[in-house]
Amino acid sequence: MVIDKGNSPIEFRLDPSSGVPTYLQLVQQVEHALRLGYLQPGDQLPKVRDVVAALTINPNTVLKAYKDLETKGLAAGRPGQGTFIKATLSQVTLPELSGLRRSMLGWLATAADTGLDEDGMVALFTSVLRDFHKTRTGAHGTAAGTGTAAGTGTAAGTGTAAGTGGTAETKGVA
Repeated sequence: MVIDKGNSPIEFRLDPSSGVPTYLQLVQQVEHALRLGYLQPGDQLPKVRDVVAALTINPNTVLKAYKDLETKGLAAGRPGQGTFIKATLSQVTLPELSGLRRSMLGWLATAADTGLDEDGMVALFTSVLRDFHKTRTGAHGTAAGTGTAAGTGTAAGTGTAAGTGGTAETKGVA
C-alpha cells in the first residue's frame, strides 16, 4: 500500500472499516495535510495511476476525489502533468504547529501511560474539544474562534496527518 510519491509530499492510506467512502478519505487527507501545512500551493498530488496501483482502487475513485478538490478550489489538474495544490487551508505557521505537536505528543504519552488506547484517546479528545467549543460559544450560539477540528480524526507520529478513515503521510515536516 505504499505509493511511490515521486514529486508528491503526500501518500494516502485507507481504512476500509471506517465506513467513510474511499474518495472522501482521500479528500479529507488532503484537507488535513493542507490545514497542517504539510501541503503547499504548487505541490503535486500523487498521480492517479500511482494511487490506483498502490491502494488497489478504481481510477474513477481517485478522479472523483481530485475533482472534488478542484471544485473546492484546492487543487487544479494540468493535462499530462498531474494534479497540483492551488490553495491552502493552513491556519497557523509550522513553528506554531511544532510547539502544539510537542504538547500533544506529551499528552498522548500521558494518556497511554494511564491505559487509554487510541479509541479512548480519540473519545476523550473529542469530548474535551466539544466542551471547549461550548465554553467559547457566546450568547448568540456562535463560536468565538474560527474553524473547528471535531470528529474522529487524529494527529499522531512524525509528519503524519490522519483524518477520519485514513492517514495521509507526509515527508520532510515534523
